[in-house]
Amino acid sequence: MPLDVLLINPVIPALDKILSALYAVHRYYDQTDKAGFLRKVGPQISGVVTGGASGISNELMETMPNLRIVAINGIGTDAVDLNYARSRGIHVSTTPDVLTDDVADIAIGLLIATCRGLCVGDAYVRDGQWGKTGLPLARKFSGMKVGIVGLGRVGRAIATRAAAFGCPVSYTDLREIAGISCQFVPSVLELARASDALILAASADNAEGIVDAGVLEALGPDGYLINVARGKLVKESDLVEALAAKRIAGAGLDVFVDEPHVPEALFAMTNVVLQPHRASATVQTRMAMGDIVLASLADSFAGHRPATSVTP
Repeated sequence: MPLDVLLINPVIPALDKILSALYAVHRYYDQTDKAGFLRKVGPQISGVVTGGASGISNELMETMPNLRIVAINGIGTDAVDLNYARSRGIHVSTTPDVLTDDVADIAIGLLIATCRGLCVGDAYVRDGQWGKTGLPLARKFSGMKVGIVGLGRVGRAIATRAAAFGCPVSYTDLREIAGISCQFVPSVLELARASDALILAASADNAEGIVDAGVLEALGPDGYLINVARGKLVKESDLVEALAAKRIAGAGLDVFVDEPHVPEALFAMTNVVLQPHRASATVQTRMAMGDIVLASLADSFAGHRPATSVTP
């Protein structure tokens, strides 16, 4: 009999096909009566596959007495109670490294799109305005002073890309990191004050609302905010107000506090570029992430600790 695996979210078709061939797959996201569904299948579930933003609640895990692993198809663990998982001997695995390049690419892409007005220019051409009306001049990207919040794998990849455009790069983190050529700045507030663009790449596991009205004021009317980390790092009401009042120049956002709900005030702002939390959404990266998910499930079911487990 194949082991039972619960999918919290849809996965790419190729991964779904392999999972379905190896295991008895139950799709939580398809259920209308989720509580009744879990009462029925919960005791059978050995593994859960979920996303970094979705995670899994303790209440859901409590319905699965035989759960061995929560395989996160991503790198965020803030939506899973790791202490609870440890207390039950449940492995929680992630898919590190493979999505670093994609997320760093999107961070730079959002910054270029925002300060150069790429989306505005695209709409201008499509709407037949070229030759009829003018567009305001954009802001040059090369040479901008870039501040990065969180210099982990993604942060360092962003720094490498920004440096290639001649951008001086500074960063802040929990502590100064040895062997890093970028300038360390002790606080987010100071980093914002010293930057033309503030890029959020930090883990959100133990942080919330670190970018507020004060930080945005320090970033200033010529500054840009880019977020490819977690929506909860930003106080969205403060950001909307700062953008509306032109206290910052613009923002590029891939993540939001209450996804998929986005503050509607942002929709009409031409100095904001929005993405639906898809920084790692390339075929190549999603396949690589899927391979790690499959390996993690197989290791756990064989009685081994998955290589990317973040719990003992």
